[in-house]
Amino acid sequence: MATPADGTTHLSPDGPERRLRAEIERLRDEATRQRALAHRRSEFWTKMDIALGFPAALLAGMAGTAGLASADARVPAALAALASAGFAAGAGFLRSDTRRRANKRARHAWASVEARATVALTREHVTPEVLGDLLECRQTALAAYDGDEPRPGPS
Repeated sequence: MATPADGTTHLSPDGPERRLRAEIERLRDEATRQRALAHRRSEFWTKMDIALGFPAALLAGMAGTAGLASADARVPAALAALASAGFAAGAGFLRSDTRRRANKRARHAWASVEARATVALTREHVTPEVLGDLLECRQTALAAYDGDEPRPGPS
């Protein structure tokens, strides 16, 4: 901080508040990128869930119908049942629905970090406590990818 003869205070380029603002801008930019990435991942896992679940259901129905239709249709019914089981096992192994929900939670958490950082940057004075709160919010966003339920913390 530099104080000229008239008593006004000006921020120096390397002042603590300038560095706080730069860090908050960096957090906001990271949150923007991570929110967009979580959105794309959520869309991907939604498509994967449909791509594996729909054929599994369709093939299971066809296998049941073919198996009940005639004795000659047992082999095609068994193949359709095996294919259906493969799709269902793939869906279960990849846990696409769980991943989709986790990425949606993360998208909302990163949007919260982004919004809080934007609000912080509009303030005239930024304190280290504001940066600390943003870093806690960032940790919550990072933790949103884990587990089935949102973690307690700042919303």
